[in-house]
Amino acid sequence: NFLQKTSAPFSTNSYDAFISPNTLNLSSFTKLMKKLQEIHPEASRDKIVDALLEVRKNNKGILSGLSINSIVERTAVIL
Repeated sequence: NFLQKTSAPFSTNSYDAFISPNTLNLSSFTKLMKKLQEIHPEASRDKIVDALLEVRKNNKGILSGLSINSIVERTAVIL
């Protein structure tokens, strides 16, 4: 039951299957969102995305170069 509830926001949509080379790495983003939702079940998906955008803003506008664990830690501080 718990897994069904946490994986619901990640249901596959048709547009997920056709990713252009210029889009963000959806696999990493999905892993990151899953990890953050597990750590902060009280936070909405939108709130987590807003926190990730804040982390990106605080890191000169990029997330590349940061490990997933580092991004998770920085996002957790904001949440």
